[in-house]
Amino acid sequence: MFITDLRKEFYQELIGKRLLVLVNYDIDAICASKILQSLFRCDNVLYSLVPIMGLAGLRRAYNEHKEDVRYVLLVNCGGCIDIVDVLQPEQDVVFFICDSHRPYDVCNVYSDGQVQILGEMNPNENIPAFEDIFQDSDDESDDEDGGYEGGGGDEDSDGESGGANQRVNRIEKRLLRRRERKAWQERRNTLMFEYAQYAYYAQSSALTVFELAWHMSKDSIDLLWWAIVGVTEQKLLGKLESSSYTLLMQRIQSHVSRLTNKASDQAIQTSVKIVFESDLQLALFRHWSVLDSFRYSYYPACRLKLWTYKGEKVMHEMLVDMGLPLVQAKQTFSAMDLVLRKEFYEKMEKFAEKYNMPEVTYASFVLNYGYRNRYSAADYVYAMLAILESVGKNRLPEACFLESMDALSRAEKPVLDEGIDRCKTLLMTIFKQVQSSLELHQVRSGGGFLYLVLQEEVPFFSCPYGLLMLARFLLRAHVAVSRNVRAKELPLIVIAPISLQRGISLLAGVPPVVEDSRHFFAKAFEDASNRSGAVISQDFFETAVIQIQHADCAKFFDALNVILS
Repeated sequence: MFITDLRKEFYQELIGKRLLVLVNYDIDAICASKILQSLFRCDNVLYSLVPIMGLAGLRRAYNEHKEDVRYVLLVNCGGCIDIVDVLQPEQDVVFFICDSHRPYDVCNVYSDGQVQILGEMNPNENIPAFEDIFQDSDDESDDEDGGYEGGGGDEDSDGESGGANQRVNRIEKRLLRRRERKAWQERRNTLMFEYAQYAYYAQSSALTVFELAWHMSKDSIDLLWWAIVGVTEQKLLGKLESSSYTLLMQRIQSHVSRLTNKASDQAIQTSVKIVFESDLQLALFRHWSVLDSFRYSYYPACRLKLWTYKGEKVMHEMLVDMGLPLVQAKQTFSAMDLVLRKEFYEKMEKFAEKYNMPEVTYASFVLNYGYRNRYSAADYVYAMLAILESVGKNRLPEACFLESMDALSRAEKPVLDEGIDRCKTLLMTIFKQVQSSLELHQVRSGGGFLYLVLQEEVPFFSCPYGLLMLARFLLRAHVAVSRNVRAKELPLIVIAPISLQRGISLLAGVPPVVEDSRHFFAKAFEDASNRSGAVISQDFFETAVIQIQHADCAKFFDALNVILS
């Protein structure tokens, strides 16, 4: 069931209770949980926060804590599965779900109160009506016992012919009920297929929790910034359409103006400011050189084909037109000449159309604090992504999660800067892999899709988001150089080994470049596994990512081709 008054029906219900908070392993969820922590400290709410990476982690975390809690909050997880069926909780346990993944599981939507979804029902999500997908158990049993009651007296009075007529009537009624039930079942299957065939994303959970803080008059500049970072993650990873992002920016801009004016009215002297401005699709350029940011950002790299000699030449021509000497472009942006820095945005916008980069700018926000600290929301996202993806033998996912959360705090600036340096390595690794794959023609056609199979273990590609970033970059790069007119209409699937010894690989899919963020991989992967007998694990909440036995890849691709062709 949906709850719209989050202050009364959700937050006030938790005061004085112990709460288990299960947080998915993504940046939007981290930002939402950071805002919640701030609220919980204000009201002394007792809580346990546990990061999870998939269904197995969800079950394990709940089973470890279920004896101590009766209230569970799931952030960016649990909305798309039947949570009661998966966890088998006691009747008095209440689950609150704040999840940006869609579509919701209908059992959660029509729960009688044990499962409560934060927010309003969106009519655009086309959730089927209750009576169209659920049927009373009494109706289902009518076929066995219906129509047999009280027939003996009529048989005695009317004789054998009366009894025969009654039996015929009962059989006709039973056949009619069966026909109606079959038609209802077919209609239900159609509705459920249309509703659940595509996976997509809705509003950022961080923004939802921030607006709860706003309604309770407990919002602040820091909380708003964390919400902005959560929304920006959706933008940079292709989870939101441009139109939806633009509308969210307008809403956030009103919050920025309100909090800025509030600080001015109260004569608060603060060095922390959020500024609305156009940002560039050049990753980390404020903390990198312009040349490196151009080369390793997927948008200019794919537009100019920077993995080729000709592309490098075009980039140097653009720098000449902009009046930016190569010596300056190779320096860190902060070390460039002051006049060139100030003119950089203007020159980029001026020459973007000429060099086939019409969307090089987008609306965003920048955080200024202290005298020299200036970070865009994208800087935070890239740094936190790199920290999350730095899992290794000596770095558990939980440690990466907590370090990524620390990067949000202004007092932990060294953690953020270290994440930015790590992300530079991540982006360079992705670019080199894209360049190598294109030069060696490793992107193959599987009929209804494109695919790439990596042969070597690369730590960055052993985690879901690193592999998704590679797949997204590679698909756009392949479309930019491909002579196949159908290339832009095909999805791309990338497989990277997690453990060569155990023969386990990670598989990630990205939708075609001509489509929006919706994808159909969850159903397609499940059907392909059933058809081929391939051993897969759909454990991640990102349904475009699965684990697969490397030996099963060939037959899995054959089955997937049949489904997608």
